[in-house]
Amino acid sequence: MFGQRSAGTKSTSGSKFGSQATKLAESSKPGGPNGSSMAVAGVDADEIERNSDQNLAKEQNLRAQSARREEILAEVVERIDAGAAVQMSRQELETELATMVNEILIEKRIVLSQRETQEVTKKLVDEMIGFGPLEPLLDDESITDIMVNGPDQVYIERNGKLELSDVRFRNNSHVLNVAQRIVSRVGRRIDESVPLVDARLPDGSRVNIIIPPLALDGPSISIRKFAKQKITLEVMTRQQNISEPLATVLKIAAASRLNILISGGTGSGKTTLLNALSRMIDPGERIVTIEDAAELQLQQPHVVRLETRPPNIEGKGEITMRDLVRNSLRMRPDRIILGEIRGSEAIDMLQAMNTGHDGSLSTIHANTPREALTRLENMVSMGGFNLAERALRTQIVNAIDMVIQIARMRDGIRRVTHVTEVVGVEGDIILAQDLFTYEFRGETADGKLDGEFVGSGLRPHFLPNAAYFGLDKPLMEAIGGNAQ
Repeated sequence: MFGQRSAGTKSTSGSKFGSQATKLAESSKPGGPNGSSMAVAGVDADEIERNSDQNLAKEQNLRAQSARREEILAEVVERIDAGAAVQMSRQELETELATMVNEILIEKRIVLSQRETQEVTKKLVDEMIGFGPLEPLLDDESITDIMVNGPDQVYIERNGKLELSDVRFRNNSHVLNVAQRIVSRVGRRIDESVPLVDARLPDGSRVNIIIPPLALDGPSISIRKFAKQKITLEVMTRQQNISEPLATVLKIAAASRLNILISGGTGSGKTTLLNALSRMIDPGERIVTIEDAAELQLQQPHVVRLETRPPNIEGKGEITMRDLVRNSLRMRPDRIILGEIRGSEAIDMLQAMNTGHDGSLSTIHANTPREALTRLENMVSMGGFNLAERALRTQIVNAIDMVIQIARMRDGIRRVTHVTEVVGVEGDIILAQDLFTYEFRGETADGKLDGEFVGSGLRPHFLPNAAYFGLDKPLMEAIGGNAQ
């Protein structure tokens, strides 16, 4: 009835092992193919058979437990008033359901352990006021991403690696019900007329949902979980995302009010790095954040958070990123933080950076710092602005001080691969210099990449900015005091 973890996943290997063990045992018996009673490869055949029987019994027991839970869940759904249930707090609902489950156990003469009874009650609560089968995954802090590909396939990302979970939904309707519950909490809707939506969970986790007819194999839910642990540059150093000298340079760059563009692919850690850099913003500054789905975790006291709005069912009422960027300029911000540049708002952001809103931050999808600048240029052109090529590049150079490239590497660790300064324009060419790069050297015995964050030894172009804030000496020490 209710979506649950598949009981059969773990036991599959047991049944295969049992089949092979039976053949192996038969071959080792007198009269078998070998005509010998000796154990094969030093393994006692009787012991193998006993293990096989135990595995089969365990599998049957798990299936029986699953059937009992389904029976109880179905009975509770028949008896409970769903309308009254959603008005209760979670604790009140758990108490009511626990009483009802115990009554059903007595009536049906079903025997469940205390742990199994608690599991059934929790599943019911999750179904009524939570997110159903997704709740255990959302509670697991080691999981960073959840990807639902229809009712029978739920992938998770743990330690930077994808793996198939044992969570299942009942059917496509069950997935759709959970999706509708997610978007309704942020005042949005998902149906055939609006088949895709960006939303967020109560804890700030980012959600993308797309349903048929656009998703051919059933509703798809993608969740980027909101990190409960506050990520700082010190934490990123311990996680080997950056080195200590590189962390120092990034701290000084943010504190020196550089306009910084963070570039990377999907899931590379752009927003995490932006959050870490934002911690260097002075608490006395007024910050305006602009996002499609609010997920930034700024710690400063004076923050105004803005979020876009999609059109309503009549196709009206849409508020775009560009609308919010232009409006933010009238809000007297000291810094503007744009969650991601992805369209015509690029020109407004460049103008904001060029008109006194220094220290602004944003992210962009790109594979290299040079490509990030090219994409920025293309977005302005695609917005219908017919600026001369040199004029546009000059504006980009005047607006962007630094591009930080971050990537998720094949060992699952996200690393900053380039810290690149934008230093000027010569002719039609934007000039840039790398302050730090990540150099891959090999692989360790445990499968981690072996590399080093290498400083270029070049004198930072933003040294005068750092000097203005009294940070020039620490900057030179981090770069290497002999920088030229």
